[in-house]
This record gives sequence, C-alpha cells and structure tokens, in this order.
Amino acid sequence: MADSDKRILILTDGKAGHENQSRAFARALGGACDFAPVTFRSKVAKSLSYILDHLGIRTRLLFTIGGEQPDATRRYAAVIGTGSGTFYAAKTLARRLGAKCGVVLYPRGYALASFDCILAPAFDRPPAAPNVVEIPANLVASDAEFYAAGTARFLDHYRQTTGHDLDTSRPAVAAIVGGPNKCSTMTPEWMRGQLDRLFAAHDPAKHELWVTTSRRTPPEVESVVDSYPWTYRLIYSKDHFNPIPAFVSLAQTLYVTAESTGMLSEACTSGAATVRAMDNLKPGPHKFRRFLDDLRRGGYVDGARKIDLSTQFARARSLLGL
Repeated sequence: MADSDKRILILTDGKAGHENQSRAFARALGGACDFAPVTFRSKVAKSLSYILDHLGIRTRLLFTIGGEQPDATRRYAAVIGTGSGTFYAAKTLARRLGAKCGVVLYPRGYALASFDCILAPAFDRPPAAPNVVEIPANLVASDAEFYAAGTARFLDHYRQTTGHDLDTSRPAVAAIVGGPNKCSTMTPEWMRGQLDRLFAAHDPAKHELWVTTSRRTPPEVESVVDSYPWTYRLIYSKDHFNPIPAFVSLAQTLYVTAESTGMLSEACTSGAATVRAMDNLKPGPHKFRRFLDDLRRGGYVDGARKIDLSTQFARARSLLGL
C-alpha cells in the first residue's frame, strides 16, 4: 500500500494513557493520523453496545463524535482505538469508512472475531486467535526525538532547580513514585522502607539520585519522599514538570512503584536502565501481579532487557493490510 493510502483514524476517549498507546500504535503502523474524540451517549448506551456488537448491529446512535466528522470521502486504511470507550465505535466507523479496525487492550465483552487486529497485553491472558497479537506491556512512545526533547527540557529544569549542571561522571539512579489503587497500597512507612534500601544500595556521594512523584501520590507519602537527600527531586504537588523521559533515557538504575503499569512499561521498553520494582501490590492473582511477574520472568524487571515489539508490529501491519 502506498504511503498516501496509509492514513489512520485514531479514536480517543479523552484518557491520556489510552490516547498515547493509540499514538504509539499508529506510529508503528507508519501512517499519518487524524483524531476523533468519541463518547457513549450514556452508560445504558455503553451496556447496549456489548449486546448489539454480538448481534452484528453497529450504529452511531450509541455514541457521539467530536471534532471534524470522519466520512467516506476521506480514505482511511485503519481505524484504531484504545480502551473500552473506543472499541464499539472503532468497529462501527471502520465498517462505514471501508477501513480495517485495530484496537489496543483486550476488548472483553465484545465479539473478538470481528476486530481485524487486537493488541492485547499478556497480563489480560487473551485467548489465542488469528487476530490477537499478544504484547508483554503497554505501548509507549519509543522514538528517539521524543526522548531527546524530554531530556533537553530536563537538563534545563535540573539546572534551574539544583543551581548547577548535571554531573555526567556519576551514574544516575532514578525513582518514579505513583500512588495506591484498588490492587495496591502506599503508606509513609512502606515508602520509608523502600527509600532506606535505595539509599543504602546507592551512595549519594557517588551517584546522581533523582525522584519524581505523581498526581496519585498521597501527600503524606510525598512528605517522606521529600525528606531524603536527593540530587534532584520533582514533587508533583509543588511542580508539574515531567522528568520521566529523561529518567528513562539517562538513568543506569530505575526504580518504579509496581502499580504504575504505564511507567513500568516505559522503563522496560526504552533506555538502557536496569529496572527495579518497588512492590506495593496487594496479595492475590490480580492483573497487576500478573504483569509484574511476567516482566520479571522475561528479564525486563530486575534486569536490563528491553521489550522489542518489532515482530508484533509486523504482524499487526499484516492483519491491517498495511
């Protein structure tokens, strides 16, 4: 297919994590992109979409489309989406536009066979099927330009906040702190124990020690993090700058709280750091535990092996006719 015929329509549900995975998928497919926000008209409409999909009935009456309305006068090779808010709309619009339909994440509850391509994380334990492409982690941006730009911004921010330039002669150790969710906890006591071990393993006199918290980090945990002698710190409640692209690019060792599947995915996909998980997961066979266990078995956590999706992307391109 000629490059001019590879235009891709990305449906977005407004969630940055989902949209970023769709962008990464489209980038791997090699096509120029248009974006269209989609929203179910109601919770009832979303519930009804599962039933109608299994009946082969796909109607735009269940959802709204924002922005410029896509139509059959523009040639699209594929319609893609990430997350349950986009799956039904992706099938519906792909049929209307005469395009293939590709989705990221496991579309549980929908008719799987009528998706042309499903990029499904291994931790969801997707069934083996001709149109299912299993991937070991979430999709992340992996282009050199993205990380180079993020690193340049970080070096400026580092200089502004520390008052000096980065000492490149010392190996960097970075920590990315998320927050609790239904399958994880995060207490000041737990955080203190994790950081005591980190500082015992990495001498502050010999290492650059960096940390960032997130919007999900509890204030009392941020206070604990802020109390340690970091070379560079980003406390999210005080400063919303994003140092993570630079952490991934520059760190020799990278610690990530275990519930942060997106950050673990990025750490295990890009850069060259050895990745360590700060395990704050609750007991039980939930998907966060499966995810972490799978990464450890693959050598991506507690090791420096990086995820290579070239084979999976080649299969996806074939399924989508690209």
